[in-house]
Amino acid sequence: MPCPPRSARPLTALFIDCDSFFASVEQQLEPSLRGKPVGVAPVMAETSCCIAASYEAKHYGVKTGTRISDARLMCPGIEIVPARPSEYIKVHHRVIEAVEDCIHVEAVLSIDEMWAWLPYNWRDPDFVLDLGRRIKESVTDKVGDEVKVSIGAAPNRYLAKMASKMRKPDGLFIIQAHDLPGILHELELRDFTGIAKSMEARLHASGIHNVRELCAANKKRLRGVWGGILGDRLWHLLRGDEVPEIVSARKSLGHSHVLPPDSRTSDRAWSILCKLLHKACERLRSHGLLTGCLTVHLSFLREGAWQPEIRFPESDSTFFLMRILQRVWRDRPDPHAKLIQVGVTLSHLVDENNHTPDLFSGMVADAIAAYDGKQKRLDAAIDKLRARYGRQVVYFGSVQDSRQDAPMRISFTHIPDLKLEGDDL
Repeated sequence: MPCPPRSARPLTALFIDCDSFFASVEQQLEPSLRGKPVGVAPVMAETSCCIAASYEAKHYGVKTGTRISDARLMCPGIEIVPARPSEYIKVHHRVIEAVEDCIHVEAVLSIDEMWAWLPYNWRDPDFVLDLGRRIKESVTDKVGDEVKVSIGAAPNRYLAKMASKMRKPDGLFIIQAHDLPGILHELELRDFTGIAKSMEARLHASGIHNVRELCAANKKRLRGVWGGILGDRLWHLLRGDEVPEIVSARKSLGHSHVLPPDSRTSDRAWSILCKLLHKACERLRSHGLLTGCLTVHLSFLREGAWQPEIRFPESDSTFFLMRILQRVWRDRPDPHAKLIQVGVTLSHLVDENNHTPDLFSGMVADAIAAYDGKQKRLDAAIDKLRARYGRQVVYFGSVQDSRQDAPMRISFTHIPDLKLEGDDL
């Protein structure tokens, strides 16, 4: 069956985006914050930055990434509150439940974004507008008045996401095929997913300076700017075509933490670093993965950073990786220097079921097999105990002094499992 002309492409995707999510959750939980400019900080230090800002704060130019000390100057009277990731995750799940009452959520994309596929008999624009209003009412009923969602619908998921951003906050907007591309001309190049500062510079170098010129560019030109098929994909997406998603394998996982002023000594920083590795190893095993590379990230208070990378036979053993971390820590430059941030990244990941171990022979192979077997049983026992009785019931001694120093953090693409990454360790 031939494809319908682009002007007749139906609405297929509904995108739901929570507005200023962390800040709005804080305003929902704390009535005294409602109607006031609010900034959410990962750690209560003037050198830290906002990971979220309420719309009242955004009015003064405060945004994600604004330094706390700068936010106070830009917005006198702004309320700076510490992040509470576990609360955001709870509200995140309530938002999903609210949307599910109206339409099935096809995929959760981040802590504040999700999308739904529109069934064939739900694609009439008036019906979609009514559906959007029902979703908003459901979120209000299940979560509260302060947590708002912006909703967009379009012939593909990419444009539905753009539609959700075009009438923020609390927006409801539809991009229909016959509106393209003119309806996009009001946007800036940087508004588009996939166009950051460096890509904008490349577009400018190719003679594309605004969205009108971007939409008018042919496929060959965009392919040249992006250096491959990503340019082709964008050309089709901007025209309302449905393009299969690119599925990428997980390449790394890890954790980092900005140290508060009272945790910048080497002893406190070391215990926090151990805790971060402990959490990363638990996540590694929960995904059924092994790692063959550990990168340690140390940022010093005065200046400079150190990021050694260590390769080793693939493993998921916390004890084994702790030993490697200890060796790296011992070799760090200037052991007495104060640190401002620490982190660990596990990379060169392989699926445990598809792993081919290194070939050893004789007694060495037997010793390694026995060692791995003991460590696997130890890790499995610890993971089981922590899952059943709580994260404080058992842990490696090296994290003892950090139990309240490195609370859970939420990235935009990873939603922590409260069982794996609770605040208590």
